[in-house]
Amino acid sequence: MSAKVRKIAVFLDETHLEMGRTIAPATRRAAAIAVIENPFAGTYQHDLSELMEIGAEMGAMLGNRAVQALGIAPERVESYGKAAIVGENGELEHAAAILHPKLGAPLRDEVGGGKALVPSSKKMGGPGQVLDVPLGHKNAAYVRSHFDGIEVRLNDAPRANEILVAVAVTDSGRPLPRVGGLTKKEIVGDDGLR
Repeated sequence: MSAKVRKIAVFLDETHLEMGRTIAPATRRAAAIAVIENPFAGTYQHDLSELMEIGAEMGAMLGNRAVQALGIAPERVESYGKAAIVGENGELEHAAAILHPKLGAPLRDEVGGGKALVPSSKKMGGPGQVLDVPLGHKNAAYVRSHFDGIEVRLNDAPRANEILVAVAVTDSGRPLPRVGGLTKKEIVGDDGLR
């Protein structure tokens, strides 16, 4: 692995009760986080290909850990998302380099496919900053019941010369979805939208 990883954390969120109603089976979201050294902290680097390769590593490693946290077969993953926070000595483009060109394909391999774009967010911040990881259905972006997100944070990351990278997956949509739109049962799965 080319990434210099300082820390890895995995979170599991289960909702069993919402507005006094039992959620059975529970809705579950998992997020895996890596805190890595930013090789370009404090300098301008035109060629960000090193971060792009790190993104591919993160997609595979974090995708695998998040699926393991749910304890399901990869094909049972319904939603996914990705996000990153760059420490103060980096730049927003460093997060973009990790998240966009190469993270998606290895993540899709870990979750049994996925035709829809992987929702993403990026920001700059320091230790303890909350990162919202957006979620969307992996095969059909228009499935409203799966428009969601999960918050992650580590009290000691990212430090100034680090990047915190997160991948999240679910085995369900939101609890008690009822805003209409395309349902999970109506997915065709050809274009990543419907």
